Amino acid sequence: MITEDLIREKLGEVSYPGFSRDIVSFGLVKGVVIDGDDVTVQISLATRDPNIPRGIHEGIESVLNAVEGIGKVSIDFDIQDPPEPVTGGDPSAGQSSIPGVKKIIAVASGKGGVGKSTVSTNLAIALSKAGAKVGLCDCDLYGPSVALMLGAADMQPMATEQNEIIPIEAHGIKAISMGFLLSDDSPVIVRGPLATRYTQQFLRQCVWGELDYLILDLPPGTGDIQLTISQTVAVDAAVVVTTPQEVALIDARKAASMFEKVNVPIAGIVENMAWFECDLGTRYYIFGEGGGTREADRLGVPLLGQIPLDPPTRQHADEGQPVATLDSKESSISAAFADLAGMVKTLLN
Repeated sequence: MITEDLIREKLGEVSYPGFSRDIVSFGLVKGVVIDGDDVTVQISLATRDPNIPRGIHEGIESVLNAVEGIGKVSIDFDIQDPPEPVTGGDPSAGQSSIPGVKKIIAVASGKGGVGKSTVSTNLAIALSKAGAKVGLCDCDLYGPSVALMLGAADMQPMATEQNEIIPIEAHGIKAISMGFLLSDDSPVIVRGPLATRYTQQFLRQCVWGELDYLILDLPPGTGDIQLTISQTVAVDAAVVVTTPQEVALIDARKAASMFEKVNVPIAGIVENMAWFECDLGTRYYIFGEGGGTREADRLGVPLLGQIPLDPPTRQHADEGQPVATLDSKESSISAAFADLAGMVKTLLN
């Protein structure tokens, strides 16, 4: 027997294009009408990308046509334009829904372990050293590492009388992270809706003040938090971090595709752990050579930088003194992050 519960269960197998989450949990299914053996699914979404409804349409037809006993499958779309970003009232603030913030940069990766948080933290510090006012929002609720990297894990943010969060300040930047709110051994056990709420609070209920750049350190993958951010604030550009190996590049493509589907421009690719250089100057391409360059060419975006694999980078992060804080004349890695910051500034200005 064909029931609405059965139909919704099958619709739960249809992912939103570019994301790992399904259209039911995203709340896009507004109704299911069953007329004998025929089924009509009512979908409501806000997008300007015609590939989104096309992908959803194909996914629904695929799962429902495979159900024995279902006759004609119809999909009714209610498609609206996404809301325009709300600026903070200052014409110079740019396209941002966070008052006082001029540019919002999302740093993402398709998979974990590629050094995305290391790049986010050091990029933020390098931009600050170049004279910009910078904030860093750790959006990775389940694996927050920014607090440790900034050497501020023991600090706790304060709140205003209006219950707005006052970010921590360290190494010349403002920062907020779940790591400031929990002890080292406390896991974050929250489901999608609550994770969405925390993310929105970090973005919209923090006293960021006047910033030239707000760096968003996204969790790996293409899930709830990524879509929440794309719907909550107007992201000016995305920086995709990968290592040179093909396994990482495959997931980097998924991250890039996700941003394209939510109309976020991709600033470029950062190839992390590009090589290991021994004392004699010989480079060893441990994870392969040229993967970041090839992927940037494939996507038609710049290769923003290549960051070598360097033990002191790990050591400085563990000690709460990111390598970007070092004099770029004395540290080649600090210089690499300074160059990366310069590329980002050039592209976004």
